This record gives sequence, structure tokens and C-alpha cells, in this order.
Amino acid sequence: MPDWTKSMQQSYEYYTVEPTTLADVKRLDNVKKANFTRELDSETLGSATIDVTNSVGESYIRCYLKTIQNGVTEKFPLGMVLSQTPSSTFNGKILDVSMDCYTPLIELKEKCPPLGYTIRKGTRIMDAAYRIVRENCRVPVNKVEPLYEINSDGEKVDVSPKLQHDFVANTDDTWLSFVIDLIANARYELGLGERGDILFSPKQDLASLQPVWTYDDGNSSILYPELTMDHDLYGIPNVVEVIYSYGSDCKQAVAKNEDPNSLVSIRNRGREIVHRVTDPSLAGYVTQDQIQDYAERVLKDLSTIEYKISYTHAYCPVRVGDCVRLNYTRAGIKGVKAKVISQSISCEPGCPVSEKAVFTSKLWR
Repeated sequence: MPDWTKSMQQSYEYYTVEPTTLADVKRLDNVKKANFTRELDSETLGSATIDVTNSVGESYIRCYLKTIQNGVTEKFPLGMVLSQTPSSTFNGKILDVSMDCYTPLIELKEKCPPLGYTIRKGTRIMDAAYRIVRENCRVPVNKVEPLYEINSDGEKVDVSPKLQHDFVANTDDTWLSFVIDLIANARYELGLGERGDILFSPKQDLASLQPVWTYDDGNSSILYPELTMDHDLYGIPNVVEVIYSYGSDCKQAVAKNEDPNSLVSIRNRGREIVHRVTDPSLAGYVTQDQIQDYAERVLKDLSTIEYKISYTHAYCPVRVGDCVRLNYTRAGIKGVKAKVISQSISCEPGCPVSEKAVFTSKLWR
């Protein structure tokens, strides 16, 4: 692994790929430029644009960043995508083709489950998801193995996440949307490996993640100087009202943020912003103290602001979904843990990566 904070030679190589084995097939020498986008909010987790001087048709293409440092040559995959050819231009000498490209998850989006398709209650969720993806997508799929525990009698017990009710496809579902909704029941989400294989990744809170990289503004930093940070305080309540009824019993509780150190408190905002809950997650007869505690918990949960940071850095092995630490002291950001939600990788000198990450901050208690 090169030292990404030090100088090196960089170039790019492109290959067509055999999707079932992920093996490189043929090196392409007609690529002019490319840009790879990775996005957590995209259903297919990303896309790419690749400009070539003649069409390669519909095929999988992988791009490598090739580095040479201290006499050692290494290659790092930046993405594998399925190419399409939506447009081309000819200037009398050269044919320029601009290809829109998609991650392997596009194959799941192109097909729909049969009407009424159902997975029965009690089925292992991740086994069903693996089977669906494997049957409807050509690239390899990484299987989540069943979970077992030993009970007090010394018996091996299957504790894998299972469906608590029949899971039925909607009429507008694709296999991709169906699988995304299915594995959410087991707190998993889809992911893509470095070489293009499909992964099932457990959902994790930012607090439980450890930073894989630290960006700082030191002399050897790969972080570019410009950075922007957005946040929106609008809609964050400073009052929560909870109304609860059970039979003839009806109770109400109110929690207020009156903390002078809170940005969104009643005192600092000069007004009340109310969030009302009429269907609290409480069952049976509850006391006034229980309802009051519920109101305060809801206010605490809602008193969170999300910051979105946009910045650019030279390439390093950080992927979407990773946790990074930001020590950009000139911008007043110190020791912030953030989760990367998108990347745009430009295949040009320096391999700049435009990245967005988010972190949250509690504004009450």
C-alpha cells in the first residue's frame, strides 16, 4: 500500500470484465476520461460516465488507479460498471462516444418479481435475499452465513433474523427495491465490493464506527483547502406534546427545551416550535410519569442536527459508508467523526475525490 500523503506516479487502466468471475478480459486503449460516482442515497449505489473514441457496446468495464512509489507498482480498482452508449459525435476525423454506466445492481432493477410473489413467515431473511440476488444478477454475491447460539441445555439454536410475517412484493417493485426492503427487516443494506461483487452489510450507527482515515490541514494533508458545511435548524422542535388515551383514560405530557446553552431552546429562538405525538408507542395503562418520560425522550431524539460537509481530497482507500475523522482546524472542525455518503472520483491527474460526509450533534441534554 503506498503512502497516499507522499508523491507518486499515477495513471489509469481500463478493462472489459467477465461479470460472473469478475476477471479482466481486455485492456481498453480508447478511454479519454471517466468519472465514477458512489452514493449511499442512490438505489444502485452509484454510476459513472466514460468517454471513449469508439463504442465498446454494452459490457462491464473496470477502472484501476495505477501507482508507482519507491519503485513499487500497485493497482487499485475504482469501480466496475455496465456501459451503455446514449450519444456520440463525429468531427470528421474522430468518433467521440459518451457512455452512461451503472453499477451491477442495475441488473436487479431491470427485472420485477412475479405478481403476488411472497416469502413466507419464518424464512431466514438473508438466505432468501442471497438466493434472489444470485438468480437475478450475474456478478458474484457474498452470502451471510446463518447465526447460531448455544442455549442453556448445550443445544445449537438458529438465531438468524427471520420474517415475522409473510413478505409480499408490491406491484411496482423491482427485484432491487424488493431486496432492499426485505433485508431492512434484518438491519442489513446492500453494498458493493472493491471489484464489483455484491455485499450485504449490517447497518451501523455512526457512534459504533471507527475512523478508517483522518483528514487534516497539516503540511502533508491530502485534503484540499476548500470545505463547505451545511446544516438546517428549521423544524427542530423545542416543545414536544404527547397525548395518550387508553379506554376512558386520557393523559397529556409536555417537554420543553429551556436550556440557555441550546441553540434551539425556547429562550434562544424566542418562540416555541411544537411537535405533537398522538400515537405514542405505549401500551395499556401508563402513569403520568411514564408519559412525561416518553415526551422528554422524544424531544431528546428530535433535538439533533445533521451537518453535511463537502470537501475534496486526493485519492485514498476510503469508500462510501466508511467513517472518517476530520481535523480541519482552520475551519473550526476538530476531532469530528463523520460518515461518508457520496464520492465523485475524477480519473485525471491527482485523482481528486469530491466527497460528502455527515455527522450529527445533540442540541439538548
